[in-house]
Amino acid sequence: MKVFDIAPVKFIEGKMLILDQTKLPGEEVYIEAINKEDVWDAIYHLKVRGAPAIGVAAGYGLYISVRDYQAETADEFAAYVKETADYLNTSRPTAVNLSWALKRMVKVMEEYLAGCADALEMGEALPEERKIHWVKEVLRMEAEKIHKEDEEACFAMGEYGLSLLKPGMGILTHCNAGTIATAKYGTCLAPIHLGQQRGYDFKVFADETRPLLQGARLTAWELNKNGVDVTLICDNMASIVMKKGLIDAVVVGCDRMAANGDGANKIGTSGVAILAKEYGIPFYMYVPTSTIDLDTPTGAEIEIEQRKGEEIYKMWYEKPMAPEGIKTFNPAFDVTDNKYITAVITEKGIVYPPYDVNLRKIKENE
Repeated sequence: MKVFDIAPVKFIEGKMLILDQTKLPGEEVYIEAINKEDVWDAIYHLKVRGAPAIGVAAGYGLYISVRDYQAETADEFAAYVKETADYLNTSRPTAVNLSWALKRMVKVMEEYLAGCADALEMGEALPEERKIHWVKEVLRMEAEKIHKEDEEACFAMGEYGLSLLKPGMGILTHCNAGTIATAKYGTCLAPIHLGQQRGYDFKVFADETRPLLQGARLTAWELNKNGVDVTLICDNMASIVMKKGLIDAVVVGCDRMAANGDGANKIGTSGVAILAKEYGIPFYMYVPTSTIDLDTPTGAEIEIEQRKGEEIYKMWYEKPMAPEGIKTFNPAFDVTDNKYITAVITEKGIVYPPYDVNLRKIKENE
């Protein structure tokens, strides 16, 4: 199966199917999410991961979680939708696309119901049963819209990102911000996939990205599947490949960008950015505008998800690789200070410093 045929979330004939990324690269298995608990579990346990893909999953997930709910009134149904959205929002705190998509779904529902209220004042009342039916349809259509918009945004980021790169470049990436982390193409891997189609012959170095090994299990698998020249390295080898002159640019994704341009991404990203600065290598962060959070002033205010310590020493090993009961510190993300980011690539264009001014401009033009 070609890489672009493997979507992290599919919605086919009313079924929500999720590519279980915890089984990659060994198995390509889709699981069906039937209720809100399934959706919550898939997001929390990283069966679906990557900020844009989580947003897509949130949209479809909210819809399939409420579509069979039987309510007497539209207001009762709306209350259940909001309650379900709040529940799903607890699955992962750092990636802003989760809350963004859920808020967007709730907002479109509220706008529809407000329109129904206006119609009632004009003597054109809709029966509660029909009103609930159409609310469900509105939610389904909005989820599909979120999905389509992300695919278009990723393609646009690929085009903008490709304008910053030259054929034959050596490129370092961290974690996975590819087609399986988005609706299609990826964010920071989009220009690499497009470049592969156009004969750019990039030489990609993929950090393994401990402790969950998304670089080894996902990025290396995805790029190799698409015929890209990819070399897997341990995280602590980034410095030496830079020093040897093998890296011309660093490309990474982002799970939440603060108003000042500080960007939260998979743990280890900040260290790569500092190294790139030291070696004079451009560091590009790919950020859909939906991931820019103007309500968060700086990276210091971004909540960093803390995960179980067994991921560090036990999860991927036949036997524990550290003493049982050892204390662990396992943040899922770190924050790259804006001073280390050469440019921010969005679907609306390339943003340069000062980020506190220019990020707001590009958001306001949405």
